[in-house]
Amino acid sequence: MIIVNLDVVLAQRKVSSKALASAIGITEANLSLLKRGKVKGVRFETLSAICDYLNCQPGEILEYCPDGDDRDTNNLTT
Repeated sequence: MIIVNLDVVLAQRKVSSKALASAIGITEANLSLLKRGKVKGVRFETLSAICDYLNCQPGEILEYCPDGDDRDTNNLTT
């Protein structure tokens, strides 16, 4: 399973979802779906724009968690 840590990176950078959505050209609704991991995929172009705006690496936003891993996915500390 892929865990999306975008909300954590936004908080660390003190950037609002609204500001990020506006800067990268997607709707706040779509950004919200991405933050909650409710999307089946993300375009590399979108991921690149997010990383550029937040000055981060894709691995700070996306994390692989093997199925069956008993970590609490709502409170990851990696």
